[in-house]
Amino acid sequence: MTENARPAVVLLSGGMDSAVVLAIARAQGFEGHALSVRYGQRHSVELDAAAAVARALGAAAHKVVDVDLRAIGGSALTADIAVPEFPAAGIPVTYVPARNTIMLALALGWAEVLGAQDLFVGVNAVDYSGYPDCRPAFVEAFERLANLATRAGVEGRRLRVHAPLLALSKADIVRRGIELGVDFSATVSCYQADSRGRACGRCDACRLRAQGFVEAGVADPTRYA
Repeated sequence: MTENARPAVVLLSGGMDSAVVLAIARAQGFEGHALSVRYGQRHSVELDAAAAVARALGAAAHKVVDVDLRAIGGSALTADIAVPEFPAAGIPVTYVPARNTIMLALALGWAEVLGAQDLFVGVNAVDYSGYPDCRPAFVEAFERLANLATRAGVEGRRLRVHAPLLALSKADIVRRGIELGVDFSATVSCYQADSRGRACGRCDACRLRAQGFVEAGVADPTRYA
């Protein structure tokens, strides 16, 4: 990291997309401050993966914030609802209500404390599960909100929300990660990974991830149960 690197807050879930985003932020000369959220998801192993990724990619800091979204429920990831193993029409039950809004709000708060003007998030509008908070319109709207709702924005220090994977396919994301030295074997994407981080190989997240490696022509390093 260069001495004059600008700080940026990078949302880091422990999955492959956010790992690539952290690598992209570093490649663009930012000092990455990784933020993970323990929100009541089915397994905490993804947070272990996030910590490993943060270390491997030279994050300046890695913070884990607790927000109990199980208290709200409404998702197969935060309530006693079965994770579907086949694609379904419409927005799937793995959508967590307002998750990206909440996580970006936490990242925004930390950015103000750090004096950072840049937030990075790994949302993707191509190979994704149909979540409404992964669309370009959402990213643009949150950036407008960030500049209206913060002291930094009001005082003229413009805040930017970067979503560098927004228009990439999963195969493109794999290729970009390989270019930037991301160790995908350290990442966990599965919605129902076991306590050792092994993937089920059946859920939507596993399907999209496996398809990305196949289409990129890269050996899949995912550990399956």
